[in-house]
Amino acid sequence: MALYFFRISHGDYAGASDHGTEFESHEDAWAEMTKVCSNFLASISRNLKQNSEWHMELLDEGRKPVFRIRLVAESVG
Repeated sequence: MALYFFRISHGDYAGASDHGTEFESHEDAWAEMTKVCSNFLASISRNLKQNSEWHMELLDEGRKPVFRIRLVAESVG
């Protein structure tokens, strides 16, 4: 089993969990990340400002990103 950490960034805020979570595979880690992200998405999108970005990353034991989900709000035109 491998140890993973979640990190969320939004504007000036960036924070990573201090306590890791063990998963048997990258696929299991991805499945959990998408579940956690979906729980946050409604409140995040309601409060997202124009031209801003929110993202969640799953970090490996060395705190290097393995997966990233991004929500980007852009003004076009």
